[in-house]
Amino acid sequence: MTKLRIKTGDEVVVTAGKDKGKRGKVVQTFPKLGRVVVEGVRVTKRHLRSRNQEEAGQVVEFPMPINASNVMPIGASGKPVRHRKVRKEDK
Repeated sequence: MTKLRIKTGDEVVVTAGKDKGKRGKVVQTFPKLGRVVVEGVRVTKRHLRSRNQEEAGQVVEFPMPINASNVMPIGASGKPVRHRKVRKEDK
């Protein structure tokens, strides 16, 4: 299992799939599965059943996880980067 180098809160760009080119912030990570949830990417609709007679059912949109290999972090310059170098003076 490889280490997931993308953390929650990182700004990323999608490099593959139907949402290729979209940018967003990582909302959630699943390191064991190698997947991340990016806001505004792979948004699906789920139909929720009503819990009781008075409530009505509803349709909710929320983002689904995508493979972490299909996203690339965005650097300080605003361009996608492969590696984030940690310098000694940054620590």
